[in-house]
Amino acid sequence: MAKRVFEDKDFGKIIVGSRSNARNLSLSVRSDGLHVTVPPYTKFSTILEAVEKYRSQLLPSFERVKPQGITPDFRIAAECFRLSLQQGKRKNFTLHYGEDEVTLYYPPFTDFSSKAVQTTIRNGITRAMKHNAALMLPPVLEMFAQRHRLTYKKVKINGARRRWGSCTAAGTINLSCYLMLLPPHLSDYVLLHELAHTVEMNHGPRFWRLLDSFTDNKALALRKELRNYRLPF
Repeated sequence: MAKRVFEDKDFGKIIVGSRSNARNLSLSVRSDGLHVTVPPYTKFSTILEAVEKYRSQLLPSFERVKPQGITPDFRIAAECFRLSLQQGKRKNFTLHYGEDEVTLYYPPFTDFSSKAVQTTIRNGITRAMKHNAALMLPPVLEMFAQRHRLTYKKVKINGARRRWGSCTAAGTINLSCYLMLLPPHLSDYVLLHELAHTVEMNHGPRFWRLLDSFTDNKALALRKELRNYRLPF
């Protein structure tokens, strides 16, 4: 899907994507801006008219999901991942992996209002989540695979925020490091979801019956809970 990105005073970015199977123009608010999906050959003027028409309705939703500025007292206290910020003595940002918590040290006189600083801190947090996810998620995935007598080729950890996981036809399972921010039962659901794809690659009735057998018939309820869960970072 081809994408074009435009700067916007309210949403920061408007990301326009064209899909061959799209019948109508659709707007969706995400943390990185306003996403617009359009049928091929949609006029730019039509896109602008739609954005302006629904701007006032979409802005409150964007305010709820857009990333908030990180301050020195920022903390993540998820059940599976804990992180805090602390002023260090070095000139660079550094990560320390403790037994129960990750500490991100920032240099003295760090300007937290700087966009570059915000990006550096966010990248550091993502790096820490990837590190911990690589240690914690593969053993859980293997445990579930053995329990349900399923096989996969390998597992990879990535930094995807909009997609919790995926399973390729070759048997590679990709997992987002953002799973570390979920409650364990929702993280487990994602792992079981991807393992189910090693048997059923689509989301047809057989897939959901299989996933129900893994989740005590709670697959759809867990999917709904996951969709409504708001990440702390």
